[in-house]
Amino acid sequence: MFKIVAKDKVWKFETPQIMAIMNVNMDSFYETSRINEVDTAVKKAEKFINEGATIIDIGGQSTRPGAILQSPKTEINNIIPIIEAIHDKFPDILLSVDTFNSLVAQEALKAGAHIINDISCGQFDKELLATVAKFQAGYIGMHVNGTFETMHVIQPRFNLMDDLIAYFTTKKKLLSEKGIHHWIIDPGFGFGKSIEENFNIVKSLKKLLPIQLPILLGVSRKSTIYKTLKVPVEDALNGTTVLHTIGLINGASILRVHDVKEAKQISTLVPFLT
Repeated sequence: MFKIVAKDKVWKFETPQIMAIMNVNMDSFYETSRINEVDTAVKKAEKFINEGATIIDIGGQSTRPGAILQSPKTEINNIIPIIEAIHDKFPDILLSVDTFNSLVAQEALKAGAHIINDISCGQFDKELLATVAKFQAGYIGMHVNGTFETMHVIQPRFNLMDDLIAYFTTKKKLLSEKGIHHWIIDPGFGFGKSIEENFNIVKSLKKLLPIQLPILLGVSRKSTIYKTLKVPVEDALNGTTVLHTIGLINGASILRVHDVKEAKQISTLVPFLT
């Protein structure tokens, strides 16, 4: 069992965790996940918790292809009131903030967040890891290549899984030097990978287990699913469920999802199949 300190809480991985997505911007690829009012956010948080979420991931910056980069001030203004309101109403729930900016991370952690979910694994803002270490926050680092503007460009490579192993092995050493010894890895499904590579991540996830860090899988309703099925994103839940099931069987510790109830049901059933 993994145990990770997340500020004043201990994050235990006794069973698969469900992380609910809460996008505090109007630019997310999935319209239903967008929120811009505090009251709505609190009500949605309550729904997520009742359905089985153990973490709520709040993001003020869209990371879809073609997304516009927000200023730190805009990101902070969007997410801080929502973090404070949810933390006040549900003090026992783990709050994650989806950001790669150190200023945003600092204000979010002050406001009640416990975890920083960084798509760049410390690459986009060199001060971010120091901020995480300072607050003893939980940390999720994702595999990505390039910059914010180029991170969705598919990279030429011989073997993605070998690249992921090398990437996270190097990052594990770097983060340890920064004082971050226990954290979560995210292979970056959908970020600069071909459709074939994205599917290969899910079916080959066990290859990442020797890194000995929990694995987050973020496949929910992504384009690899709905483009392959030739359906709109609104009809991608069934495909998402298939990938979630295989991901859990292959070692994922966290599912980052739009649809909490369905993901929780999967996480309840899969242990009986493994």
